[in-house]
Amino acid sequence: MLDINTILTVFLGIIGITFFGIFFGLLFKGIDRKLSAHMQGRIGPPIRQPFRDVVKLFTKENIVPDNAIPWVFHLAPVIGLIASVTILLYLPIAGFQPLFDGIINTRGDFILILYLLILPSLAMVIGGFASGSPYATVGAQREMATMIAYEFPLAIIIITIAWKLLQNGVTSNVFTISAISTTPLWSIVGPAGLIGGILLLLALVIITPAELSKIPFDSPEAETEIGGGLLVEYSGRNLGMFYLMDAVKTIAMATIIIAIFFPYNLSPILGITEAITANIIDFVFFLVKILLVVLFSITLIRVGVARLKIDQIVYTYWVPLTLMALVGLILVMWDGFLVEQFGLPVISTMFN
Repeated sequence: MLDINTILTVFLGIIGITFFGIFFGLLFKGIDRKLSAHMQGRIGPPIRQPFRDVVKLFTKENIVPDNAIPWVFHLAPVIGLIASVTILLYLPIAGFQPLFDGIINTRGDFILILYLLILPSLAMVIGGFASGSPYATVGAQREMATMIAYEFPLAIIIITIAWKLLQNGVTSNVFTISAISTTPLWSIVGPAGLIGGILLLLALVIITPAELSKIPFDSPEAETEIGGGLLVEYSGRNLGMFYLMDAVKTIAMATIIIAIFFPYNLSPILGITEAITANIIDFVFFLVKILLVVLFSITLIRVGVARLKIDQIVYTYWVPLTLMALVGLILVMWDGFLVEQFGLPVISTMFN
C-alpha cells in the first residue's frame, strides 16, 4: 500500500519527466533540423521552431474527416503520447534511478519497455485506419510491415545482453533495465565480445530511425508518395499530440541506447562527490550523450541516405541487420569461451 508521500512523489515525478521529455524532445528536434540543414548547405529553421509548431497546432481547428471513426480518431494520439511518456518512467535518466524502480514491481521491465515502444506506432496505425483515408490506409499497412521487420533484430539485441548478464553471475532480473544499466556490456566482455557489442550497438542505431519513422525508413509517411500517409488527415491538437509523441519517443529511444551501452556518469570520473554539483554535471553529460545519439542514429542517417521503399526496408531489417545482430550474438557467446580457454583479458581490466 503506497502512502501519501509516495503517491505525491510519483505524481510530481510524472509531471517532471513529462516536461523533461517534451521540452528536450522538441529541443533536440530543433537541433536535428538545424544540423541536417547545414549538412545540406541550407540555413534551416531556428532551433526553437518545433516549439512554435506545437503552439500553432494546438491553436488550430481540429478537423475530423467525414469517413472517420471519431472516437478512435481522437483517442489514437492520446494513447501514443501517454505510451511515449510512460517509457521514460521506466528508464534511468541522468544517473537517477527510474521513477517506478522500487515503487512498483519492475521485474522484467525491459520487456515491458519493448511493448510500450510498439504502442506509439500502433496508435498511429489505428489512427490511420480510423481516418478513412486511402493514403492513411496505405501508410498504416507500411507501418505495420516496418514494425514486424525491425522487431526481430531488436529482440536478438536484448536477448544477447540478458544472456551475457546471466552468464556473468546476474542470476535474476536480467531483463530489468536497472540490471542492464548497472552492469554495462563493455565491463564483462573480452575482445570478441567487444566486437559483438559494437555490432549490436550498430544494429540498434539503425533500428532507431525506423522506430521514429525517420528517413530512410519513413515510407509510412512518405509525403511525395502518399501525401503524409498515416497523418494525412490529422490537424490541430491531434496532430500536435502526435508531434509531441515523436519528440518524447526520440528522448526515450536515445535513453534506451544510453542505458544499455553508455550508462556511465561523468562525476565519478572527475572525482566530484558534492551531490548537487555531481547531479548537474551528470545531467549535462546525459544531454550531451543524447545529442550524440540523435546525431549518429537520426541526423547523419537521414542526411546521407535517401528514402527506401517498403520492400527495401523489410529486406534491410530481415537480412543484413538480422545477420549483423546474429553475428554479434555469436561473438558475445564465444567470448566467454575464448576468455576462459585462451586467457584473453576482459576489456574492463585492460584499463585498470
